[in-house]
Amino acid sequence: MQSLYFGCQPVINMDGVLEFYEFLYTQKEHSNQENYFIFATMLNDVLGKVGTKAVLGGHKAFVKVDEKLLFSDKIFTIPNEFFILSLIDEAEVSENIIKRLEQLKSSGYLLALDGFSPEGDGIQKYEKLLDKISFVKINIGDSFVVNEENKRSVDRIKEKNITVVGTNILDKFNYEVSKKLGCELFQGYYFSKAKVFEDKEYKAPRLDLLKLYSLLVENAELEDITAEFKKNNEIALMLLKYINSGAFHFKNRISSIHHILTLVGREPLVKWLMLVIYSLSKSSSAKISPLMLMIKNRTELMERILKEVMPDAGKSMLDQAYFVGVLSLIDAVFEESLEKILDEMNVYDVVRNALLKDGDILGEIYALIRDIEAFKPEAVTDFEEKYELSSGAIGKIIIESMQEVTAFETAIASIEG
Repeated sequence: MQSLYFGCQPVINMDGVLEFYEFLYTQKEHSNQENYFIFATMLNDVLGKVGTKAVLGGHKAFVKVDEKLLFSDKIFTIPNEFFILSLIDEAEVSENIIKRLEQLKSSGYLLALDGFSPEGDGIQKYEKLLDKISFVKINIGDSFVVNEENKRSVDRIKEKNITVVGTNILDKFNYEVSKKLGCELFQGYYFSKAKVFEDKEYKAPRLDLLKLYSLLVENAELEDITAEFKKNNEIALMLLKYINSGAFHFKNRISSIHHILTLVGREPLVKWLMLVIYSLSKSSSAKISPLMLMIKNRTELMERILKEVMPDAGKSMLDQAYFVGVLSLIDAVFEESLEKILDEMNVYDVVRNALLKDGDILGEIYALIRDIEAFKPEAVTDFEEKYELSSGAIGKIIIESMQEVTAFETAIASIEG
C-alpha cells in the first residue's frame, strides 16, 4: 500500500470550543500537489484498519472534494457520519453539479463550499448552490480586507442558515479580521498553536503553579511540597479529583495530601501539574481544552518518534522528550516569551535547547512535529530518509497518536460528566 499522510486541524467556535476538524491528506508520491481522488481510493483501506472514530472521536471533519471525485461513485465510500464534503472553489457551477449535490444531500451528506470569495460576483456565481450546502469556507489571508461589499455577502449567506468558516487564519490579525467579517467558526495554524485558548483569569495562580512545579522537579522536601499544596486549595481539590477519577487504584485509604504525594510520586505529579496548567485554559462552555488535546498529541509524537529513531532510548531521555512536548505551548497560556518562562521553571538544558533552538535530536523531533501540524509532508519524508526509517513509519505514528488523543478526550469527557 502506498503511503498516505493524514493530519487534523481544529475548527473552533467563538468560545474556543472544538467543533470540527479539517482532515488533511496527501499521498507521498503526490506530496507537492492536491489529489483528492486518491483520498477516496485509499480512505477505507487506511482508516478501516484503525477506525475512523478512533481518529476523529465524536467530531465530524471537513474533507476537500474536487470535480473528479464529486462525480465518481467512490464518493459514496466516504462515511457521511464522519465527513463533511467540501467542494473546492475551482469547480464550475453547472446543472450536473447542482443535481449531484442534491443527490449527496438527500443521501445524508453535509456539504460545504471551500475557498469561497465574498468579493465580486462570488455570491452570484454560487447562488444556485446555497440551498444545498451547510457551510461556506472563506480563505482569510494577510491581504484580506473587510468592507461593506464582502460583509453584505456574508450576511446573505448567513440568512440562508449557512455557517461561515474563516480559514487560513495564521495569526491574531487574521482572527480579528475573520470575526469582523462575521465568521462563526475558525480554522488555521494559529489555532494549532493554541493562541486563541488563552484564559485571562488563569494568570492569577501562575506563580503558585510554577513554584509547585519547581519544587517537584528540584526534589524539594516532601513537607515543603505539601505545604505549598495546602496554600492552594483549588489545586489541592483538583489533585483529589484526579486521584478519584480512576487514574490510580490504592489499596489503602488516602489520609492526607502528604499521603497522596507519597503514593503517587513526583514524576506523575509533575506531568499532572502540566495538564492542570493547560486544562485551566479551556472556556467555560468546553468540557476539555483543545489546548490539552494539542499537548497530548505533541507528547505522544515526541515519545513515539524518539523511540522510532532511538529504540534503545532510556527512561530519562523519554521523560525529556515528554517535557519538550508538554512545555512547547506554555507561552500560549502565560502570554509571555517561552525563554522567560523556561528561566522561571529552571528546566534541563537539553529541554531548553530543544524548545528554543531545535537543538539535538529532541529539537529535530520538535521541529518535525511543528511541520506535521502545518501539514508539510515533505518534511516527514526528509526526516524518514535522514534517519533511515521505513517509508510511512512517521505516518503510522501520526495515526497512532491521533487514536491516543481521541481516547484521552473521551476519558476526560467522562470524568467531567
